[in-house]
Amino acid sequence: MEVDENQPDENQPDVRRDALSTDVPPPHPYHDYAVPPLTPEEQLEAARKHIIEQDKLIAQLKDKVFSVSRFQCDDGQMSFYTGFPDYDTFKAVYMTLQPTATNMVGWSQAQRLKQTEVQVTRQAFNIPKLATMDQFFLFLCCLRQGFAEQDLAVRFGVSQSTVSRICVTWANYLYFMLGSLPIWPSKATVDECMPTCFRNTYPDTRVILDCTEIYVQMPSLKVLKSKIYSHYKGNPTFKGLIGIAPSGEVSFVSDLYTGSISEKEITELSGILAMLEEGDLVMADKGFLIKEMLSKLNVSLVTPPFLGPSGTFNADEVTETQTVARLRIHVERAIRRIKEFHIFDGVIPMTLVGSVNQMWAVSAMLTNFQGPLF
Repeated sequence: MEVDENQPDENQPDVRRDALSTDVPPPHPYHDYAVPPLTPEEQLEAARKHIIEQDKLIAQLKDKVFSVSRFQCDDGQMSFYTGFPDYDTFKAVYMTLQPTATNMVGWSQAQRLKQTEVQVTRQAFNIPKLATMDQFFLFLCCLRQGFAEQDLAVRFGVSQSTVSRICVTWANYLYFMLGSLPIWPSKATVDECMPTCFRNTYPDTRVILDCTEIYVQMPSLKVLKSKIYSHYKGNPTFKGLIGIAPSGEVSFVSDLYTGSISEKEITELSGILAMLEEGDLVMADKGFLIKEMLSKLNVSLVTPPFLGPSGTFNADEVTETQTVARLRIHVERAIRRIKEFHIFDGVIPMTLVGSVNQMWAVSAMLTNFQGPLF
């Protein structure tokens, strides 16, 4: 019996019936003809939901932007990035600087104006993508955490050259502004704020001195190599003199000198002698062989006693050594505060030599905003 090929097989599904079945899925939802048009009320509601979602997204993105506003409610983070104990202290310092900060001239522009005799209209230092407060914040991040310029450029969304200009400009600006503050207290102020530990032992103390060094890249010139090399550190360094009042505040910051300079030379060149008055007492380490030059000013010097020919200290010398050490340790704690600005952790490259003196002085003066030393 022959089978008609055109005759439908009873065991096979009827494609035509299935095509008309209600079980067939509707056309693809992207086809406009498959979706009925939204009513005006539905369109308005959808637009409102979209706006709310976009506002939430914008808020989330703002929270992730690296700026001072992100950390204004987190004192721990503010201290980490700036060295200030909290946002209120940061803002108070900035508000004091703001009237002049908004009109300051960029360092590169100032150099051009200095080198030319043609009168040029002065323009304020302006970074369109970065508010003045965030420029201050960027510079403090550079000092406090020692972030590389490329890192800061990514964090703040600006170019690396912009970061470089901001750091140099703010270093010189703050060096001038903070350097104009009268951090050297009067004798009356020192006496009024004298801690009991000094009042009971050395009540005439005016300043506690110590030197410290930071590492710097070895220069290529042979003449500079010998001058910048520190035999104490065994590396090329810059050396600075730091003085604190008995109450713990940094009261004197010298310029940075080449590492080969002695404590006696740096004391003579720094200008600290001109600030001392007759009857003052200076406390320092054994390396400060400055008793003779201080005697000419009728100023006393207290250092730990030297070991005599006997090779041992007597009871009075032991007591004096311990007393001076307990008091002099405060200047070392002050220096440690300065070096917590981690830009000084590594070797200072030659590219920063032009502004490292300003950065060092600014870091030292900023420590006075951190609260009591003890």
